[in-house]
Amino acid sequence: MNIQALRADATHLDAVAQLFDAYRGFYLQPSNIEQSRTFIAERMAGNESAIFLALDEQGEALGFVQLYPTFSSIDAHRTWLLSDLFTAPTARGRGVGRLLMNTAREFALGTGAKGLMLETATDNVTAQGLYVSLGYVRDTGYYTYLLDLRQG
Repeated sequence: MNIQALRADATHLDAVAQLFDAYRGFYLQPSNIEQSRTFIAERMAGNESAIFLALDEQGEALGFVQLYPTFSSIDAHRTWLLSDLFTAPTARGRGVGRLLMNTAREFALGTGAKGLMLETATDNVTAQGLYVSLGYVRDTGYYTYLLDLRQG
């Protein structure tokens, strides 16, 4: 089966929103397709992220990856935060994740970026295996901290 990855635009909004909603569900967020659609539409309209969509020969959306631009002050270079990667459960094991990761890499190279960074859940060993197989190295030199501004 032939799978292709392309840069998503407004014509792909509904397909990306469905996948994004399922991605959020993977991380135990309640399904809210309208919220997912609004969030993705805002990212697209503001050109705030780069989203790539994997499609099969019939045009069925199989997965997506979303990148946010950022910069490294230490290295004085652009980097991309690979924020979201999701493959539909029915498409797993078909190389969709690897295709999307390689598409993200090529995109980042094309922008002159120094690198790609990502985070994943500590128990997401399937994704971790993919990342390591593609040359990603777990950072042991920095801790990640989060300040939740919604909490008192």
